[in-house]
Amino acid sequence: MAAAVALVAACTPEPSNVLNSNQLPPVYPDYADVTIPCNIAPLNFLVRGAEAVSVEAGDVTVRGRGEEVVFAADEWRRLVASAGDIEVSVTALTDGRWTRYRSFRWHVVADSIDPWISYRLIEPDYEVWNHLELRQRCLENFDEQALTHYREQENRCMNCHTPASQSADLSMLYVRGEGGGAILNDHGRLRKLNIKTPDMVSGSVYFGFSPSGRYIVFSTNVIIPAFHSQAAKRLEVYDSKSDVYVADLQTNRILRSPLLADSLVLETFPTFSPDGRYIYYCAAPMVNLPYDLKKLRYSLVRIPFDELTGRIGSRTDTVVSGSALSVCHPRVSPDGRRLLFTVQDYGTFPIWHRESDLRMMDLETGSIDTLAVVNSTESDTYHSWSSNSRWFVFASKRDDGLFGKPYFCYVDPQGRAHKPFCLPQRSPGLYDQMLKSFNAPELLRGPVPISPGRVAEAMKTVAVQLDY
Repeated sequence: MAAAVALVAACTPEPSNVLNSNQLPPVYPDYADVTIPCNIAPLNFLVRGAEAVSVEAGDVTVRGRGEEVVFAADEWRRLVASAGDIEVSVTALTDGRWTRYRSFRWHVVADSIDPWISYRLIEPDYEVWNHLELRQRCLENFDEQALTHYREQENRCMNCHTPASQSADLSMLYVRGEGGGAILNDHGRLRKLNIKTPDMVSGSVYFGFSPSGRYIVFSTNVIIPAFHSQAAKRLEVYDSKSDVYVADLQTNRILRSPLLADSLVLETFPTFSPDGRYIYYCAAPMVNLPYDLKKLRYSLVRIPFDELTGRIGSRTDTVVSGSALSVCHPRVSPDGRRLLFTVQDYGTFPIWHRESDLRMMDLETGSIDTLAVVNSTESDTYHSWSSNSRWFVFASKRDDGLFGKPYFCYVDPQGRAHKPFCLPQRSPGLYDQMLKSFNAPELLRGPVPISPGRVAEAMKTVAVQLDY
């Protein structure tokens, strides 16, 4: 291996007659001036159009032919071992001429990120899905594993994997279609559940665990896809019916409230607060669909909940009004201080809205940060927190407006958000070849102890029916 590295270095031309440029280098992904955790995998990148590159990052030098800049794992670990700024200088050979670009910095913070992430790989097309996978990836290196796979599930639709409080030991995923059900992972023990009762409009779609893990709050949604007459929109997705329920996983019973299942209101995107005292969800008055779709705006609402008794409260409070923008996907930070949500012009499916942006509310002061440093001109949504409340991940289509990729954002102790960075890959050219979107990323404190084969076996068992 050492001989091969030496051979590559010997074949790489050294910069000469270098021209200086005040422009930042054309690196992809955009890793210029980002804040990164001390335990992140190497930020390998491309220098677009380069015939050869020479990069200095702190005291580490990487040289090679072509566009790729790939760091050795041991050198990278040493580079990010201490918090502080790393200056990165890129010199590239393009069209036979060497150019040294304006340097940028990586700001390394001691606040580590949860070391694993799960996501769904899905085609970014209309309402057609095929060859779905749920996968997990280590953020400290490039190890990746399948949680469940289309080959073991007869190419059926599979819903996203959701953990309880970033735990790998308690999580759930759904396999749709005939014989489908919810697969509950309880410390590696898999149990198939049927959470739908005859009076529900559908099976569970969006859900979240209570802090104790005893309860899940979930929505049942009748989801309607419709093509837009505007080419820029392509597709609109909306709910024609939706309600919210709570499931007691200990007694296998469904808990209900008329406030969460009003036929004149669409309720969706439920989640528990980290102390278990509230259920946050989104609600919109029913309108004449699809004709008045642009009048459909969801507010962010909460209702009290008692984890000791399983009792749902008797009144709701509006946290963020949907009078101007529609609110989706609330997530409260594990420390209970901040609430992330998505806004868009109207409706309930922000992944198809280019204008969808993230917002962050300070739950102590009520102030809302528009996260200008985080958002892009394309869809930014589907977010989740790290267990230390210092990081969140979200799916963004900022690169091309089509393919979603995971981006990570640091929230410092003062509550300031920093420029996000894209999930690093062993081969930085992977995103150019990838024909699937990374959907609904969830941060995890460790690897989930399940596999495609075990999920397939669990799917063959008789589902435990949750009832009234």
